[in-house]
Amino acid sequence: MNCRVVVEAAVPVYDVETPDEAVRIAISKTGEMLNPDLNYVEINMGERSCPHCGEELDPAFIAADESLVALELEMTVFNVERKEHASRIARKEIGQRLSNIPLDVLEIEVLEDDEDDEDDEEAEDDVETATEEADEEESVDDDEHGEAEDVTERTERGGDEDEVLPEFEELIDE
Repeated sequence: MNCRVVVEAAVPVYDVETPDEAVRIAISKTGEMLNPDLNYVEINMGERSCPHCGEELDPAFIAADESLVALELEMTVFNVERKEHASRIARKEIGQRLSNIPLDVLEIEVLEDDEDDEDDEEAEDDVETATEEADEEESVDDDEHGEAEDVTERTERGGDEDEVLPEFEELIDE
């Protein structure tokens, strides 16, 4: 099972005057701490609201030229057994790089597996293989009836080489 985990981080920023400036600096600071090891983590502004009236607030709280910025860090965790497992992995991976920054898991979403897509691709490969086998059987039938080309003529044209190369490319791709 694969999960998308959203973690909220409270990033402190110093010497700022506006909430926009605080958010920009917090995103930059967080990006520096996460990269290059966790460059797949998406960094977004957090959403805050008033607990009493529900009014939207800026993601940055400023007091005395210091700010605490709410950021949402989003990452996908692969091959987990449960949502709790995905949560622990995300918190550990992000928490190792963001020392002394509190983290809270906001959301865990189970992603649909791509097994259906893989099954479709395998079915297409099976159809192509069956078509190639049918073509080879027709060639053998032609050989038995004396209608096949001479081997030297096929080699001059590059026929045997063309048949060998796709198999070689499949081995390279694997």
